[in-house]
This record gives sequence, structure tokens and C-alpha cells, in this order.
Amino acid sequence: MSKNQIASELSAPKHIAIIMDGNGRWANQRGLPRIAGHRAGAESVRRTVEGCKNLGIKHLTLYAFSSENWKRPESEIKALMQLLERFLKEKTKEMMAHNVRLNAIGRTDMLPKKTCAQLNKAIEKTANNTALTLNLALSYGSREEIVDAAKLIAEKVAAGKLSVDDIDNSTISSHLYTAGQPDPDLLIRTSGEFRLSNFLLWQLSYSEIVILDKFWPDFAESDLYDAVTHFHSRQRRFGAI
Repeated sequence: MSKNQIASELSAPKHIAIIMDGNGRWANQRGLPRIAGHRAGAESVRRTVEGCKNLGIKHLTLYAFSSENWKRPESEIKALMQLLERFLKEKTKEMMAHNVRLNAIGRTDMLPKKTCAQLNKAIEKTANNTALTLNLALSYGSREEIVDAAKLIAEKVAAGKLSVDDIDNSTISSHLYTAGQPDPDLLIRTSGEFRLSNFLLWQLSYSEIVILDKFWPDFAESDLYDAVTHFHSRQRRFGAI
């Protein structure tokens, strides 16, 4: 099914989440340094954002840098942060032109000051855009997110602002980094790996999952359209018959 057919005949998922896996292996296969894979992956991000906007998808969450990624060599982390800064600086104009709002989820206070400054600048610049919300998961771990939410809730209970008996699923959701956004309808993971890797564990409870046996730099708009078409072939019962 073509892009135009999807846009006209099928209702778009409200929210797509993607685990962008395989940059390093893509580079290794070509005898290139790992950072070359990350640079190629950044181009896939651009294609994917454009594709989601064309399909009318309102929320896109990309797993860009996990809390576990801090364990990587210092040289690679430094190169990744520089790549992120350059991406934000270069793409903010495009986000403005395409009415894309940038948001970040994760413990972003752990990012280098220069990176944080560029990130916050892009977030502020695009704050009023409405076509698509692009969530970059940076220094992100879902278990850490749930811990942070639990602490916020506990603080409100201790202060008498919230009763223990009033805590339910919506209370947890409203204290997560993604508060105010719908849970992902569809999760896409590249590189053929079958695991969630500490990504949106709460939010993905009822998401459909599509695994692609290709590395993230090779992810094309056609792969996005195929995944959305596959999503619409599924029957989503949410526990019912």
C-alpha cells in the first residue's frame, strides 16, 4: 500500500515508538567507525519524522540514548553528544518549517551542559508547533522513569495532596515523562532483536510490535508505511474476546 493510500484509507496510529537499533553493526559491516553508523542513523531520523508527518501521525518517540548507553566508551559518548548537538542545530529550522514540536524524555540533566543548552533551545523554539510531537528519549530508562513517577506520587501523598486510595493507572500515567500524550499504538524495532531494552515498559502494555531485520540506517519511508499497514492488519482486543 502506498503512502497516499495509507493516508486516505486508513486511520493513522496516534503514536509510534521506535527502538533505533543497529547503527554500530551497520558501520562494522562496512569497515567504518561506529560514529559513521550514528551519522547515517540521523538521516533515518529525518526520513522517519517526515514520513510520520505525511501520514498524519501526531506523536513519535525515538529511543535515542538510553541510561545504559552511559557505559559506552567515553570517546563514543562524546561523539554522540556532538552529533546530537549538530542535529538539533541543523534540524530546528526544518522542524519549524514542518510544524514539528520537539520534546525530550529521560533524565536529561545528566547530558553535558552544552548539549542540554542546545536541546532546550530547540524545545523552546518549537514549543508552539502542532503537526507532530517528536519525543527524543535521552538518558532514558523506563525503570528509572517509573521510579521517578513513584517518588513524585509519594511526595504528594506525604504532603497530603494525594490519597493512597486515589492512586490508579491514570495517576501513574500522569506522572511519567510522557504525561499528557497517548500511549504508543505501535512499536517498531530494527536489527531483528526481540526485546524492549528498558523502553516505555508502562506505555507499551497494549502496543502492537513490528520487528524489522534491518539496521536503523537502512530504515526507509517504505518500511514505515509497511509497518503502519501491518499494524492495521492486527486485531487489537485489549484483553477482550
